[in-house]
Amino acid sequence: MSFVIVSQQRRFAPDKMQKVNLFASPQMFCDVYCLEPGQAQKPHEHANATKFYYVLEGTGEFQVGDRTQMLSAGQLAFALPGEIHGVSNASDGRLVLLVAMGPNPNVKG
Repeated sequence: MSFVIVSQQRRFAPDKMQKVNLFASPQMFCDVYCLEPGQAQKPHEHANATKFYYVLEGTGEFQVGDRTQMLSAGQLAFALPGEIHGVSNASDGRLVLLVAMGPNPNVKG
């Protein structure tokens, strides 16, 4: 599939953040993350990959390294290889993110 209507790929669940893969290749992957209020992706790092979060809808609190910042629709946060990063939805509304990382750490070799 070469074309994706991202708004039709959104999925939410009450128990945990949802990650919906839009596409993947050895060079990168791209997902849409859907977070209900109170949901989060715990801070973590990727030794050999760069990751970005682009806010499509809502407001989230993003951590990159030792910095934390609130971002809303149209804003982007990115983490270079080895930087700790994570996101939480501390708002009362849903948070939808476009997330990509390259190279794709899920592909071996």
